[in-house]
Amino acid sequence: MDTVRQQGSYRVRVCIADATRMSAQLIAAALKRYRNKLDICAFAGNSSEVFFELRTSRPDIAVISAQLEDGRLAGFKVVDQLLASNSKIRSVMLLDSGERDLVVDAFRAGARGVFCRGSSFNALPKCIRRVYEGQIWISNAELEFLLGVIINLRQFHIHKGNRNVSLTPRERDVIRLVAEGMRNQEIGVALSLREHTVRNYIFRVFEKLGLSSRVELVLYALKAEQSFGDQSSRDAAERTAPDIAVAR
Repeated sequence: MDTVRQQGSYRVRVCIADATRMSAQLIAAALKRYRNKLDICAFAGNSSEVFFELRTSRPDIAVISAQLEDGRLAGFKVVDQLLASNSKIRSVMLLDSGERDLVVDAFRAGARGVFCRGSSFNALPKCIRRVYEGQIWISNAELEFLLGVIINLRQFHIHKGNRNVSLTPRERDVIRLVAEGMRNQEIGVALSLREHTVRNYIFRVFEKLGLSSRVELVLYALKAEQSFGDQSSRDAAERTAPDIAVAR
């Protein structure tokens, strides 16, 4: 993050994508009333159009409705495409309800936060700011959903002294950097690896740990008692792992 951003003078670029133009514009207009240094744009369309608009406008944060013109869950496809394309755009999924499967699927797709339409609108600017700062935005109930999924995965074990999973030093390095919020390209630079090699390491770690998303891997790194290396590596991971901003 550059000096301008650290000083707090940087205006965060935010795009709102919803099923209808009116809905997107209403959210954008409401956000503009807050003095929170946000530059807002809004548009509607199907998943392909929304993905194209986001790649063109390149916002810092995209607030994407689960429902777009081409379906009730089309927004998940856009979030997944952004992650697969190694875009630096961080996504917040706008959900009609906090239903368990919707929340879990949003994070599996690559969202950095979820925001329910039934929540107080006053929390949305804070959600956007926290996600921009590298945190994960989630409510207590939604966090319970994610932890429940992870704990119940057949291959995942959280008890101390577990020896069922064997991770190589390089795999532990990749986990640590994912937990720091790095994307595949950045991990490749840090470890002198090709991007597709990093992707292969992540898929291998997912398979070994029984995980299916980067958010689950971050939570694993934060919560699991399994050692990722020497004490200095563990201390570094604890210092640099992204915070979880619990919505109140």
